[in-house]
Amino acid sequence: MAGGLEEEDLAAIPEGTGHRERLRERFRKGGADAMPDYELLELLLFRAIPRRDTKPLAKLLLRHFGSFAEVISAPDERLSKIPGLGESVITELKVVRATALRLIQGEVRKRPVLAAWTDVIGYCRAAMAFETKEQFRILFLDKRNRIIADEVQQRGTVDHTPVYVREIVKRALELSATAIILVHNHPSGDPTPSRADIDMTKLIVSTSKPLGILVHDHLIIAKDGHTSFKSKGLI
Repeated sequence: MAGGLEEEDLAAIPEGTGHRERLRERFRKGGADAMPDYELLELLLFRAIPRRDTKPLAKLLLRHFGSFAEVISAPDERLSKIPGLGESVITELKVVRATALRLIQGEVRKRPVLAAWTDVIGYCRAAMAFETKEQFRILFLDKRNRIIADEVQQRGTVDHTPVYVREIVKRALELSATAIILVHNHPSGDPTPSRADIDMTKLIVSTSKPLGILVHDHLIIAKDGHTSFKSKGLI
């Protein structure tokens, strides 16, 4: 299996006396910054795996997916292929991801997005950077540039998402939005906009403007970074 997965990695090895409590104590005293990714993942796995050494599984997951963020963002079908990874573990991982996104989203909604741009980028990366298929998301803003809705409009394939300009404008009018931010991901990892991305963005801008809807930016999110159309002079 990819990533050097081996069945012996998942053997039910009795853990050392007090190991879990020592790890919890380190977390309580030093927080996540005091722990490498595999130990933080161990702590997470404790809840779903009450009577097994979770260190081998934590390290295996990190080898296979690459990072803590990629582990908790991995699709269920990929996680389910890991030997010894049951539904309870997958559920715990998904709960952590959903909780993290809810926290970040709450912070982003508190302030006008243009005053919290770094947080907006961080939220979009957390929500979309590790998706295996393209998504087209829209942040709808009120006249104070606060988010009034955050919606995934379309889901596509590994390299294409259908975008319907009429539906975007219609939804913005329904919400009385005065501005929008377009966001989509590139599962390839490369955030460079394609010719189709550029042309589609220009069409949305030209259609929205006469109706009083400003397109602040179009963000392309990927594992290797992001691209802002506005910063690149494409809007």
